[in-house]
Amino acid sequence: MLEKRRSERLPLNLELNITSLFKQDNIVIDDINEGIEVVNISKTGIGFKCKKALPIDYYFDAKIELTEKKYFYCVLKIVRIEAVDKVFFVGCEFIGLADILSKSVDEYSEEIKK
Repeated sequence: MLEKRRSERLPLNLELNITSLFKQDNIVIDDINEGIEVVNISKTGIGFKCKKALPIDYYFDAKIELTEKKYFYCVLKIVRIEAVDKVFFVGCEFIGLADILSKSVDEYSEEIKK
């Protein structure tokens, strides 16, 4: 199958908690308190599983821990969601991720391929 993604996806085991979602029009959804399980990362975004359906085109803040010593803070935009057996698979893209942080994902890629 031909890969259509812009960047290679790498496995990542990370648990996050989304407390609120927001849109650029100052629309905020508080008290989300949804635990998510990040399953992969690329230079352009992350994929995760969660138990609730989250709205597309909303943003949230996250701390991405690649290793104990390598992490960064970012804003993610929810771009797709798919329901599969009582679980939702969500795709998010990084918003305004600086090149230096994107290099952290490259370094992580090299580490896991060793």
